[in-house]
Amino acid sequence: MAKDAVIILSGGMDSCTLLHEFRDDIAIAITFDYGSKQNHKEQLCAVEQCKTLGIKHIIIPLDFMNLYFKSALLSNSSEEIPEGNYDDENMKVTVVPFRNGIMLAIACGIAESNGLHRVMIANHAGDHAIYPDCRQAFIDAMSMAMQQGTYEGIEVFAPYTNLSKTDIARHGKALGVDYSKTYSCYKGGDKHCGKCGTCRERIEALRDAGIDDPTEYENA
Repeated sequence: MAKDAVIILSGGMDSCTLLHEFRDDIAIAITFDYGSKQNHKEQLCAVEQCKTLGIKHIIIPLDFMNLYFKSALLSNSSEEIPEGNYDDENMKVTVVPFRNGIMLAIACGIAESNGLHRVMIANHAGDHAIYPDCRQAFIDAMSMAMQQGTYEGIEVFAPYTNLSKTDIARHGKALGVDYSKTYSCYKGGDKHCGKCGTCRERIEALRDAGIDDPTEYENA
């Protein structure tokens, strides 16, 4: 069966699991450099994962987002990344407005330019409370817009939308994903801080999935 998909690959646990699970379907992996504090660390993981699997990988710069968007996640922001649970109200400061919409639109154009029919994204249920562009309604609407706006009728394929991060980690365990080659921390340090929402979610998911955590944490 011919490969028919583009994947949006951050280099985090979720997208790297999706990359492994659907490796036989993926023609191109795209990482977007939009100026987040963790972008560089994630990109290194994305490059390594694609090299391991022999999947074509491209990095697309989106400098305008760091210049003109407001979010604590972006490197031009002086706002601190909050610590605490991933679902806490204060995590809303890490929203990058319409980030997934922008990335899906670009990936859609890449897909049609290469005769491909699907764009894969690894949003999951844990994102729903905070990020509007991770919810089922948004994914469905974006997929419809892409189908209507392309000759190929390109669709969004988001199989993790209603899964927890623990569910995804269990997938990864079964697939043999090396989670030491993934990065999650929103602070973007050489080691994971272990305190921000994404670090805490990562710790809990790996623990609950029965995976020995290979992550290096500060003050561990």
